[in-house]
Amino acid sequence: MSAAKPTIAVVDYGMGNLRSVTKALEHVANGRAHITLTAQPEVVRAADKVVFPGQGAMKDCMAGLLESGLKDAVLEAAANKPFFGVCVGAQLLLDHSEEGDTPALGLYAGQVKRFPDGLSDAAGARLKVPHMGWNEVWQTARHPLFAGVADGSRFYFVHSYYMAPADAALSLGYAEYPFAFSAVIGRDNVFATQFHPEKSAAAGLKLLENFIAWDGQR
Repeated sequence: MSAAKPTIAVVDYGMGNLRSVTKALEHVANGRAHITLTAQPEVVRAADKVVFPGQGAMKDCMAGLLESGLKDAVLEAAANKPFFGVCVGAQLLLDHSEEGDTPALGLYAGQVKRFPDGLSDAAGARLKVPHMGWNEVWQTARHPLFAGVADGSRFYFVHSYYMAPADAALSLGYAEYPFAFSAVIGRDNVFATQFHPEKSAAAGLKLLENFIAWDGQR
């Protein structure tokens, strides 16, 4: 990996707010990395680091990944280089989603579950699904990408389904709506967020900035 200017591939499989993710990475890189939005498996394989976004229905995202021919390249990247999953790109790393009864990539054991209807907060106010807006994220493990990000920082969420990894140690941070759910998962070279860092102001940009410099080690 080039220490001076790593190449970072943003995976384009037709699903996700790709322009905003790419622009946010370019902003925080400030010339310190080459950011490439790509639909080509060979470009993903050649990159030093990979960002895997996703937005929309899980079944459509999984179909797009398969039809694009990018599935194997994404799994290879998640196995051996710094890897940042975003929103559905994080959910896809688990085994299965209740959304459309969809098998996912199975990198980690776990389910993606729908928030139940009839939720209410501590004051008894009804909580809507999807969970949409700003919410605090509490860090449950030390991680280089959390450097300079205060515990309890607020990030921007838009989702009706949440990650439930089988191994609690896979969860690096949680939010509450109203119960605790995994907002960040990861292990070794993988870091993945349910929220959108590119839409999360200073705290989200700091995560992306830290990723630019991250060597994939914990």
